[in-house]
Amino acid sequence: MHFDLNFPVTASGSISQPKKNKNKQPQQSSSTAFTPAQIKGIEARLDLLEHLGYTVIAFNQSVNKKIDPKTHVNILDELFKQLKARPGTVFLKRLTIVLDNDSEKGFGLTNANTSLVEPYDVIALLPTTSATFSLACLTHSLPSPLTAHIIALPLTLPRLPFQLKHTLVRTAIKNGAVFEINYAGAIGGESDASLSTFGVSDTGVSGKRNWWAAAREVVRVTKGKGIVVSGGVASEADYRGPKDIANL
Repeated sequence: MHFDLNFPVTASGSISQPKKNKNKQPQQSSSTAFTPAQIKGIEARLDLLEHLGYTVIAFNQSVNKKIDPKTHVNILDELFKQLKARPGTVFLKRLTIVLDNDSEKGFGLTNANTSLVEPYDVIALLPTTSATFSLACLTHSLPSPLTAHIIALPLTLPRLPFQLKHTLVRTAIKNGAVFEINYAGAIGGESDASLSTFGVSDTGVSGKRNWWAAAREVVRVTKGKGIVVSGGVASEADYRGPKDIANL
C-alpha cells in the first residue's frame, strides 16, 4: 500500500460566500467549484497515480494565513461528488494552512472552528517564520481534535525562513507530528499553484538546487525519523513511482 499525502487541487469555479442564519453562525453554501476541464485533468492525474501503485491519496486544499469562518469553504466536499468511483483507492481530505507573520496572532485552529476542521482527515501547517514554526512544533503538534498531523516545509525557497532547531523538531516528532518533504521540488517540477501565489514555492533549476540543500538539512536534524515523502505534484509528467522516490 502506497500513499501520496499531497495531491494539490485548486478550484477556479464560482463558490458562494458563507451565509449566516438568525443565530449569526456562518453556514457554507457552495456551487460548483471545479470546471469540467479541471475534473478531466484531476481524473487523468488519478489514473496515473493508480497505475503507479498508489492506493491512498490525500487531496490537498491550501489556505493562506488562517482559517477564516467568514470566508472558508471546503472545496473538497464538492470535488468528491464530481469524481468517479475508484474501488480499492482511498481518498482523504487534507487542509494545509500557510502561516506567515499575520498568522502569529492566530491561524484558526480553535474550538470555535472545530466544525470547519472536522471534515478534513489530515491537517498540515506550512510555517514561513520562526515564530510560526515554533508554534507548529510546540503547540499544534500536541494531541487534540485540532492537532496538526503534518508540518510541511518550503524547501524550494532560496533558504529556509527559520532554523531547524533540534529541540523543536524532537518535540514535534515526540508529539506524533511528521515533517513533509514533497518530491516535486527535487525534480524541479510543477508544484501547487496556490503555494506560488502565497510566495512559498520556487520552481525550475534554482528551486531544485534549493530543495536538495534544504532536504539534506531536514534529514540531518531529524536523523531520518519522522519524515514523510509526498508528491505535491501538479503535472502528470512529474509524477514518480514509489521505487523512484525511494531512490531519492
